[in-house]
Formats: sequence, C-alpha cells, structure tokens
Amino acid sequence: MNKLRSLIFVTIMAIITPPLALIIIFSFPLPPRARLHSAKPFVNATIWLMENILGIHHHVVGAENIPATPCVVLAKHQSLYETLVLQKIFRDTVFVFKRELHWIPFIGWGLAATPMIAIDRAAGRDALRQLANIGGERLRQGFTVAIFPEGTRSKPGTQHKHKPGGAHLAAKAGALAVPLAQNSGECWGNHILDKRPGVVTVSIGPAIDPHGLTTSEISRRAETWIETEMRRISPHLYPL
Repeated sequence: MNKLRSLIFVTIMAIITPPLALIIIFSFPLPPRARLHSAKPFVNATIWLMENILGIHHHVVGAENIPATPCVVLAKHQSLYETLVLQKIFRDTVFVFKRELHWIPFIGWGLAATPMIAIDRAAGRDALRQLANIGGERLRQGFTVAIFPEGTRSKPGTQHKHKPGGAHLAAKAGALAVPLAQNSGECWGNHILDKRPGVVTVSIGPAIDPHGLTTSEISRRAETWIETEMRRISPHLYPL
C-alpha cells in the first residue's frame, strides 16, 4: 500500500511540477520577495499531497522560539520533506543549496529564479565568503536563511560533523541562530517509492545570540542541542 501511495504521489508531482515551476520562472523580473512567494502554489500543493496521499504530517515543538526578526536556521537534514515544510513554519525563508541543483529540469530552473542562495561548494573558502555575502544580504532584505550544517542528508539515527557555514553567517551578520531537529527520514526514505505514513516532529530550539561568540562556539552549541534533541524525539534510534 505504501508503494502504491508513493507511486500516485510521484505521478501527480510529475504532472503538476512543470506548470507550477513555470509560474516561478516567469516571476524572475519581480522583486525578491514576490519571486519567493511565487513558489507558494508549488509548496502548498506538495504539502497537501504529502498529507493526503502519503499520509505524512508534521508536529511543531518550540514554535515560541521562532524569533520575530530574520534569523539563521541550522536544521537537521534527512530528506526533501523539510525543504518544503520549513517554508510553512518560518516566514519568508530562503535555503542555502548547492549550485548544481540549478540543472534539474523545472525544479532547478525555478530555484534559480527565486532569492534562494546557490553556493559553489567546490570553491572552498570562497564558498564561505559567498554564503556570508549573499546570506547577509538576504537577512538585511528581511528573509530568514535556512541551512543544513551537516552539508548532506543524514540517515535516521546518524549524524555528520557540522560545517561552519551557517554559524559563520550568523556571526558575521549578527543574526540569531536557531537550531532545529526533525526526524523526517523515518517517513521519507531515499528510494522514490519509500514513503511511509506518520508524523514528523519538527523541534525548534532556543535561539543562540551570536554576540560575543565565535563561529565555532555557535556551531558547537547548535550541534549539541540538535543531537541531544534528536535522541529525545527518536529515542528508538539511539540505543544506550
């Protein structure tokens, strides 16, 4: 049954993605916020399908920790799921992603038209400067910047060492850093037909004030909170 649900979801997405992506692409001449909002039909439609076809819902813990001002969200990354849901939880959110995604038909072209932040990961230290410069500009424009500090998806119950990019951006911009734990990988597998009904817990931690802290200290505090919280929301994956 789960594979059938997944097949129906993938089929519908293949049908609706091109026209919804074209809406985003044709918004390119508009101001940055209008271009970001042009993606709402795609985001809303996909979340509706995830809930009503796949049976995947989400529950937010710690919503009171969301700052009133633009911030840097340092989030656990397990699947595509959170790249959509976090846009519903946080206002005017742009993601940091690898530039190669621009080559994906329709989805990548749509991303290129938005104020999302594309980084050339092969650029080494220059990539850090790109992130600080473009990310700082997005924060000044009133956007929240979401980044996955592990740099890649982690399988449920595992973790990768945090990279400094998001913490560096928060330190340079003087923006609050918000750690976020979530367990979408328990419902959203890597295989295209591996989707299982369930409730994803999205847990938002207390904001970290970057003033007086180094990039390493911000990163360490965020990583400690995220990994501690992952053990709370998915204890069965972290045996003692």
